[in-house]
Formats: sequence, C-alpha cells, structure tokens
Amino acid sequence: MLPWTLRSWAAEINILWATKMLRFCAWRKNVTFDHQFIHELRDGVENMPEKNKKVLVEITEIGKIIDIKGDVITLKGMPGCVYGEILEFESGDKGIVIEFDEHKVIALLIGDGINIKTGEKAVSKGKSLEIAVSEDLKGRIVDGLAVLVDDRGPIKPETYSRVFKDAPPIMARVPISEPLKTGIKIVDALIPIGKGQRELIIGDRQTGKTSIVVDTILNQKDKDVICVYCWVGGSYSSMIKVAETLKKEGAMDYTVFVAAPASASSTEQYIAPYTAATIGEYFMDKKKDVLVIFDNLIKHAWIYRQISLLLNRSPGREAYPGDIFYVHSQLMERAGRMNPEIGGSMTFLPIVDTLQGDVTGYIQTNLISMTDGQIYTSTSLFNEGFKPAIDIGLSVSRIGSKVQSAALREVSRTIRLEYAQFRELQRLVQLRARISDKIAKKISRGQFLTEMLIQPVNKPVSEIGQILIFYAFSKNFINVMVAEQLQDFMRNIEGFIEEYDQGLMDTFKEGKELTKEIKAGLDKAFSAYLNG
Repeated sequence: MLPWTLRSWAAEINILWATKMLRFCAWRKNVTFDHQFIHELRDGVENMPEKNKKVLVEITEIGKIIDIKGDVITLKGMPGCVYGEILEFESGDKGIVIEFDEHKVIALLIGDGINIKTGEKAVSKGKSLEIAVSEDLKGRIVDGLAVLVDDRGPIKPETYSRVFKDAPPIMARVPISEPLKTGIKIVDALIPIGKGQRELIIGDRQTGKTSIVVDTILNQKDKDVICVYCWVGGSYSSMIKVAETLKKEGAMDYTVFVAAPASASSTEQYIAPYTAATIGEYFMDKKKDVLVIFDNLIKHAWIYRQISLLLNRSPGREAYPGDIFYVHSQLMERAGRMNPEIGGSMTFLPIVDTLQGDVTGYIQTNLISMTDGQIYTSTSLFNEGFKPAIDIGLSVSRIGSKVQSAALREVSRTIRLEYAQFRELQRLVQLRARISDKIAKKISRGQFLTEMLIQPVNKPVSEIGQILIFYAFSKNFINVMVAEQLQDFMRNIEGFIEEYDQGLMDTFKEGKELTKEIKAGLDKAFSAYLNG
C-alpha cells in the first residue's frame, strides 16, 4: 500500500511527479497499487485547468488479452478496473468490464471484433460506459449503444450520460396520481396506468402484446409525452414493421427507437434496455413525461444467460445465473414520478413472453414481483376474435382507479364485475339447454359489453369517447343496436354530440365530471342519435 505521505504529497503538490513515482514503484515491484489512489489521481487530472493538463502525462492502465469466447474477452493486468469501465483494444474495438478478480478481467466486446486477437493490448482510461443524448434523438433510430443507424445524418450531442447508474432515491419521488392514457378502452377503464408506473405486459407469442404498446405510443400524440421503444432480441423484419407503423402514424416525431434485434451482438442486446432507460432519464430530468417500452425482456434474459454461461458462472433455476433478478430489478427501479422541482416521470411497459400461458416461469414471476401490475394477453381470447386479447381476470393495476378521472371511474365501476359474470354464465349455458329470461338478458348485455371492448388495432379512443361509450352502456342506450350499429355508434358518437350541443361537450371536457345537468344533456343527445 502506498504510504500516507505519498498520497498527501501527490494530492497537494504535484500529480505529475506522483505518477512517475507510481511507475517507479511498480517497476521495482516492491509496493501494491492503491486502487482508490489511482482513481483519485485520474479525477485530479480531469478536474484540473486545461493549461495544467498539457504538462501532465496521461494516466492509463494496460492489460493483455489472453482469451476470446465470442463477445467475451478475458484479460490480465489492469488492477484498478471497475465494473462498467470502457477498454480500448489495439484493433480499434472497445469493451466494457463486467467481471474481475485479482487474477483476470473479463469484458464484453463492443464492435464487430473482426480484427481482435489474443495477445494484443488493452488500455483503460478510467471512464464508464456513456452514451450521447440530445433532444435531436426524437424521431431517430439508434442501436443498443445509442449510435445512429437510420442514415439521416449525425446529431450534435447535448451531453453524455452514464448507462449504468443508480435509481433515483425515494425522497426524490412523489406518489403516482396522473393517468397515462393508452387509448385502449379495456385498459383505461379496467386496468388504468399512471405516469411513473411499471406495468408488465405478459402473454404467449402472437397474442397482440406489441400491438398494445404501439397503440399506447400512438395515443401520446399531442400529449407532450416522449416515447422510447426498445427492441431486444426480436427478428429484424418484425422490428421494421413496428418502426414503419410508428412512422406512418406520425408517432416517430416524439419517439426514440432503440434497435437491438437478434442479428445484433450479444453486448448490444444486453445493454440496450439500459440505454433506453438512460435516454428516458435524459428527458425526465428535463421535467418531461416519458414512456419506455421494453420488447421484450425474456429475450434479454436469454442473452444474459448465454453471457453468464460463457463466463462459467454457476447456473441456477432454468440455467439462469443467480443475479438475473438484480439485472432486471435495477432496471425497473429507474421508473417513477419525480418531484416536479426535480424532474418529470418515466413509465415502463416491459413485455415478457410466456409458454402455453404459464405465468409461473422464473423470469415471468420475477418481473411480476418487480412491477406495479400486469396486463395478461390470452391465446384463447385472441383466437375467439376478442382483440385486444386481454384477460380481465388475470390482469391488474396496483395503482388502481385513483389515476382515473371522476367520470371514467364512475362509468367503469361495474364493468369488470359484469364482464366476469358474463364469462361465467357463458360456461354454464354450454351445459344447459334451457335458460331463464333473466339469464338470457344478462348474456345479451354481456355480448354487447364484449363488442364494446373489442377495438381495432392502431385506432386509439380518446378519454371523452370512452366515457361516452361506457355511459351509454350503463344507461342501456345501445341494447337495441346490432353489431354494425354499435361499431358506428362508438366511432361517431363523440363527433355527433359536439355538433348536437357544443356547449355541453365543452362543459364536459372542462370538468370531466358527470353532473346531473351533463347527464341530462347526454341522455337527450343519445336519444337524438338513436331517433336520427
């Protein structure tokens, strides 16, 4: 260990001569490096005035590559490295430190690694992994390391932000009280999401999970919400379809697309979710509301498992390493709603696949325990034509109805119970040939409710439109309609009432409360619509 006098002398007199003394001691091999001192020395150089920096020797550590396994590189040397530190190789590629001990350092390769080979040197300058962030990222497609890949020219970085960082402290947060409107009737009415919430979207493949998050992004238009879509481990063709949909609907103007498909390196796929969270935090720190989509985290877990097996870590349940829970929990904790004096909010909608509807898988149960609720998509409902195929019985939002407006809360209060009773009656009816008139009416009403909850893809419904539809259902105005008339009613009723009584609609939009006067006005408007 370096003596206290040398540390004090280096800090107070001359960093240059302290550096030379370090090298002399290492050459004589009669001292052990003080890691903290090395990093203090680096910080001292970085914080000095530019005119003094010119006369100082740059402080680096040099290691040597001894093994390469795919994107996993093993080195010796570099006693002062830390987790997340960037290494530079002679080939021009870079790496990020993910593990180290007294004998070796292990890094993940950043780059294609075509020219990298064993025996070459690696240099560390004591810098953590950072990405360039800027307002100009909106509308752009970047890779897992935030490098632009859409051929639309460079942007000027506003600042650089660390990818691996701690979540905001508890005292900097405030309770979630504002809704994040998805434009999906079944979600906004029965599974409301608040700004700053973490709501898991879980279900089998090909059940419409991606469609739910895409519709949510489309509904943020003109709502001053910045969206970050993180694509991890999926096919390139499917990723392009999502990006083209967002572009076609005009959603890319307020969206950053982080692309790490299956063709990307394992390093990019592993880092991509943290990159997306870092981009979101940049906008959140500017007191904006942010929505981040992770599509999907089961494939992110697969990538981390592959990396861990290459690192010879002990496999646990389903061959996942023991720290897989921490890998996702440190990510999920970065969401939240900040104190308005500090920042805005960041909402997470992570997606995870299940196999044959099994929600008891290792990664699935981990994420359920980390999030504030889940939206479960059912294969059977999807095959029945009920889309979005959300199973209300297995879906829940732990934020509850406190983020809903008073009007939407009032009209949707009994919907969940009525729908659950209808599904149960449907099962019972299959076992009996004859049913009573009372049961027949309940089944008929449940069928209308089912038709109301069905919603075309990429067609979000405004909050006012949802309130009008559910209010009409509660007042039995739509019980006389057939399926086609009901669809026309849901599409046209908001515009009809605006033409019928603009003052009524303005009053309703201003307060979003169903007062006696507003209810009476809506009753008249609905009657006029039916009679017209």
